[in-house]
Amino acid sequence: MSLLRARSLITAAGEALLDRKEQLDLGVLRELADLPAESVPSLAALAHEVRLAWCGPAVEVEGILSAKTGGCPEDCHFCSQSSRFETGVLATPFLDTDEVLRAAEETARLGAAEFCIVLAVRGPDERTMNRLLELVPLVRDRVGINVAVSAGILTDDQARRLADGGVHRYNHNLETARSFFPKVVTTHTWEERFDTCRLVRRYGMELCCGVLLGMGETVDQRVELIGQLREVEPAEVPINFLNPRPGTPFADLPLTEPLEAIRWIALFRLGLPSVILRYAGGREVTLRELQSFGMTAGINALIVGNYLTTLGRSPEDDLQMLEDLKMPIGVLSKVF
Repeated sequence: MSLLRARSLITAAGEALLDRKEQLDLGVLRELADLPAESVPSLAALAHEVRLAWCGPAVEVEGILSAKTGGCPEDCHFCSQSSRFETGVLATPFLDTDEVLRAAEETARLGAAEFCIVLAVRGPDERTMNRLLELVPLVRDRVGINVAVSAGILTDDQARRLADGGVHRYNHNLETARSFFPKVVTTHTWEERFDTCRLVRRYGMELCCGVLLGMGETVDQRVELIGQLREVEPAEVPINFLNPRPGTPFADLPLTEPLEAIRWIALFRLGLPSVILRYAGGREVTLRELQSFGMTAGINALIVGNYLTTLGRSPEDDLQMLEDLKMPIGVLSKVF
């Protein structure tokens, strides 16, 4: 593609998103995905403008806690918590209440607006449900922070009870396009994930629905995924990049190239202009020194501290990055 054609596409996308406040057609996004590398900074600049116009300047900070690690019966090929792979991640029981509260308090001290309790399970059994329904209001009321939960596939009744119990956001990632999903997971279906996302929305919780890029999916499948995310209407979309874990089937896949990661951060912002687009797992090893560039390519939220089984960079570094970029920390929400 010529640079002249690239400039024309970026200009037209800007007119649609900024002047007319229209959502881009998936075909337009597919054309933008083919921009030459030299045009990626211009694409990122447009995505930053779109973020400011559609979402405002605030950046939301979140901390996550792996409250039950390892031993998961599912075979997600990217995940070191699966009991089906020899990864060295040991199964641990649900953390006790004091440990969860301490983690939530530390998250709040960083200025975070959200604290997510994450469990490595296919879906919650009754004992887990009761534990969550005990913890969520306790953390919310004692720490004064919104509480999110990630506990796998839900039934209708479980979604209703979690909503009634005070869960602000529920995380359930589509991960990848429907057409690619069978190459990533075989123990449950993409449709099961999609149905859980719909239940979350039905009962009034915010939906946090993330993606994982770099698993071998095609450009067309990434654009397909953007369209499928539009169908479930998430409040938040965490952007994860594969950080290959030893012992998993995807252990030998290469990292996404840094500039390619910036391209897709920008495209997810242009395709989902109003969502909370959150930096999540893999950004440190993928983007390296370009992490601040990603913050000016459409990102308006980030997870600080460590992830579930991998280390993040220090919260102080992330907070300094936001200060350097003059990006205020705030609360972003779609539920009032």
